[in-house]
Amino acid sequence: MSYGDDTTVIARTVARITLPLVLVVAISLLFQGHNLPGGGFIAGVLTAAAFALVYIVFGMQFVQETIFGDEYDPDGSVAGPAVVDRYRTLFGIGLAVAAGTGLGAMAFGKPFLTHTDEVVEPSTEYVAWIPGADFIFGTLFKFHWATAFLFDIGVYFVVVGGLLAILAVVGGE
Repeated sequence: MSYGDDTTVIARTVARITLPLVLVVAISLLFQGHNLPGGGFIAGVLTAAAFALVYIVFGMQFVQETIFGDEYDPDGSVAGPAVVDRYRTLFGIGLAVAAGTGLGAMAFGKPFLTHTDEVVEPSTEYVAWIPGADFIFGTLFKFHWATAFLFDIGVYFVVVGGLLAILAVVGGE
């Protein structure tokens, strides 16, 4: 079956080109959010916008059958297509992760949502024979791991799950 036949070739081509770019920008904003402007919310909005573009150009049937591998049933439930249940689950997982980072601090006697951080530097002892290994593995792959990053991941899942559930219900009507 061919999807998106009711749209123009230009719209399908633009969607295929921009979708990976938008998702890469969203993931980069997610990873820098606990250190710089960005984070889970804006990354989630960008991811939902990318899926909205796919919905508009290729239709909900494409998303449900191609991405999730389910049979498309537009009247699958009272609240819209069956894919909405997956988005609700994603929302719930994100909410649990975000709340869990706050409750985790309370388990150690700290105030709710108190965050800690640690700089993770990969070991270069196994790749010391590579020229420039100290620079490559000591500088480029250094990651500032913070519990705020886990909170951002939870927010990302909440935003993606919530916005895509809304888009699926509205788009299913």
